[in-house]
Amino acid sequence: MIKEVLWPFGPLILCVKSLVKMKGFAGMTKLLNDILRQPQELIRALSSLLEKDRSRLDQATFILNQAKHIYLTGIGASWHAAMAAASFFHAAGRPVSLIEASEVLRFSRVAPDSAIVIVSRSGRSVEIVNLIGEARSAGAKIVAITNTPDSPLALECDATVCVDLLFDHAVSVTMYTALAMAAGLLASATAGNMDSSLGPSLTETFLSVEQDLDLWREKIEASDWTSSSTSGYFLARGASLASCHEARLLWEEAAKAPATAMSTGGFRHGPQEIVYPGLRFCLWLDQHLMRAEDLEVTKDLRRIGASVMLIGEGLHDDAGDLVFSLPRSPRGWQFLIDVIPAQIAAERLSRLRGVDCDSLRFCPYIVENEGGIIQENKYGQQLHGDEVGSRR
Repeated sequence: MIKEVLWPFGPLILCVKSLVKMKGFAGMTKLLNDILRQPQELIRALSSLLEKDRSRLDQATFILNQAKHIYLTGIGASWHAAMAAASFFHAAGRPVSLIEASEVLRFSRVAPDSAIVIVSRSGRSVEIVNLIGEARSAGAKIVAITNTPDSPLALECDATVCVDLLFDHAVSVTMYTALAMAAGLLASATAGNMDSSLGPSLTETFLSVEQDLDLWREKIEASDWTSSSTSGYFLARGASLASCHEARLLWEEAAKAPATAMSTGGFRHGPQEIVYPGLRFCLWLDQHLMRAEDLEVTKDLRRIGASVMLIGEGLHDDAGDLVFSLPRSPRGWQFLIDVIPAQIAAERLSRLRGVDCDSLRFCPYIVENEGGIIQENKYGQQLHGDEVGSRR
């Protein structure tokens, strides 16, 4: 019943509890502010993508179904969103080429009769802008998944899927999950696996997450899993590999701390030699596959003395050192919410380390050249990342 009642009004749902939280945002980091508004933003974007702007999604789906080859690409957090979309194609037996934008641009040749799905929050990054011309030269169709309808990417593509939300302050949070959702919807529609129940089911999931946010924050604040002195290892399978790599990026961008991300299966073929007492791991459990095996991995890591944060559905608190049992979500869509505990943990770690998660030291909000990492003004003075590039 809740699905039938809530879905038509999804974008308007903002309970009293949410309003109370919003009044307290002034004392929070801007990163945490972005994290906590995420469920409502995702509900709004979902409704727009499946209702008001459904024709845009249908047009993009038509282009992909006409293509002989499909490429998925992006860079930074947008690349991880593309990774999530790839999981839908792979599960449907529809092969796609998943290649990071700078690699497509400089080290790949686009095949004839192709369509390229380019995921980019700004649509203005240098690799994305340059890739447009390369795709056109190859005769490829371009599908843009973006948040900027007036960007070079959106203006030059054949079809645009735009999430049309507020930008995050600095580090991608809602921009990551919203673009991942849009890319997932496109992939699911192209593979023929999207039905009318998906919108209401995802809406219910996002509302459940909103109710759990306070508990998740309390767990992280009370736990010693986030330690300022250790690196993080992130392990996952399937679509949650996108969350795994996005968490690694959050560690680096927000907490300015080293981290590693890989598949759980790949970790068991050599990298496990790194395990030592006190090392922090975060492991995502799939909704259905390899759960028993990955719980064994968790158990062995803890036996060696490592500390494990475990994220997945239907988990008991004693399954790891810090456990997040997620609300149910449609099969294959857990990746949209299982990154959120890691987002909260990254913000917590930044405070423990005494670093500013709301500023970028080197990386501009939009990367506009392909060389170097230190940005300077015309006087040769170094600019901080958030002094370079527009917020669009």
